[in-house]
Amino acid sequence: MEITGDSIQAFKHWLINEEKRAATIQKYVRIIKNLMLFLSGREICKELILEWKDSLITSAGLSPKTVNSYIAAFEAYCRFAEINIRLKYHRVQKKMFNDESKNITKEEYNRLIKAAVKDERTALVIETIGATGIRVSELKFITFDAALRGSAVINLKGKVRTVLIPGKLCRKLIKYAKRHSITGEIFVTKSGKSLSRKYIWQKMKTLCKKAGVDKTKVFPHNLRHLFARLFYKTTRNLAYLADILGHSSIETTRIYLVTGIQEHAKMIESMGMV
Repeated sequence: MEITGDSIQAFKHWLINEEKRAATIQKYVRIIKNLMLFLSGREICKELILEWKDSLITSAGLSPKTVNSYIAAFEAYCRFAEINIRLKYHRVQKKMFNDESKNITKEEYNRLIKAAVKDERTALVIETIGATGIRVSELKFITFDAALRGSAVINLKGKVRTVLIPGKLCRKLIKYAKRHSITGEIFVTKSGKSLSRKYIWQKMKTLCKKAGVDKTKVFPHNLRHLFARLFYKTTRNLAYLADILGHSSIETTRIYLVTGIQEHAKMIESMGMV
């Protein structure tokens, strides 16, 4: 079987029907296009696919973790096209430490909110993600009714979970919604459309200079990581945190909590073994 532009388009529609996230669809389509270029009109076979897999490291210089994402995309294409080829994933050692310089701190989070004093909507977006741990794509479930209830029902990718909204945040959201005559989804444009990921990202970046926070730290998903770290530090309940974040695997949640080298060193020192 040969990969063609038409088959890639059909693959894209298949991914949509599988309810994959927009970012995942975009990535998988890009990867299969990469494979199509590698094959150059040749039909898919195990030998060529193994050559492609090897070239991702030897020629393209991709990391084993990134190559694994390519394999995942190819596996999805195989399910779509009913191709019986399986590839082995690269074994990647679990990450023990993270780069602390990339983590946004609670102090920096507060400075961002303070910097957004004249942009109430952006400040509320930051507080909502920071106080609930939701994904930016889940902001659409923060509605006026949800603020009144004190909880939002997140229904995404076939998974349903309830996220609690802190009382103080609820009061802010209700006040904002009433002032702007909002009765449904709270974070919308003037035309009533959901705020895009790109728009929120750009709005957050504009606050960095005034807040004195490194731009590389400021993006919506980093607020989710901050929530995860602070929640776990308070509760030490990994399973509960995984439920709140909507993770199917605790391993995914664990990645959010990898400690920095300095923090790990302090723990080792506190053992008093020397």
